[in-house]
Amino acid sequence: MHTNPAFRSTSTDENLTFARQRGFGILMLNGTDGPLASHIPFVLAPDGSFADLHLTRSNPIARAVLPGPALLAVSGPDAYVSPDWYGTPDQVPTWNYVAVHLRGTLMALEFEEMKDHVDALSAEHEGRLLPKKPWHSDKMGEGVMARMMRMILPFRLVIASVEGTWKLNQNKTIEVRDRAAKVLAGQADPGAQAIAALMREQTGETGE
Repeated sequence: MHTNPAFRSTSTDENLTFARQRGFGILMLNGTDGPLASHIPFVLAPDGSFADLHLTRSNPIARAVLPGPALLAVSGPDAYVSPDWYGTPDQVPTWNYVAVHLRGTLMALEFEEMKDHVDALSAEHEGRLLPKKPWHSDKMGEGVMARMMRMILPFRLVIASVEGTWKLNQNKTIEVRDRAAKVLAGQADPGAQAIAALMREQTGETGE
């Protein structure tokens, strides 16, 4: 996580809101033979105190000794920034991005909690597809869902700390940042466009 205070002024609530909206991250912990990482969807508790997730039974993290310390890294948009876009001399290339780190203790849940977790996870993301009629597990054939769930296990990350880095050129003047944002907004890359919008939010510019 970037240590520059200029990039770390976002509130805990804003960081949790970002993590909740993304709902996908990299779960990491130390294994006996080195670091372990897994890309996973998750559901964040309303108060941000924990994140529920699931792993396949074959996942090395699922076989790790738990409870134990873990990190859930949630990444947002990112984009390369050319020094030519600032319109001032003696600049260097950089990369703007948004990331939130949720640190805490990973613990295994009882298998009986698996269905509630899967239903909550699908409800969270199906709800974002409205007016599409939400999918739910009741649509599965008799016994099919139960057989599929036997292949995965439920877990909970009890969150102890929330850290966010919103690296959006806050260490430069508003005028310089706006010049770079205008160029980024014109790129074909959706990540560059998203970073440009966030840079303008930080400076109060609308981009119009």
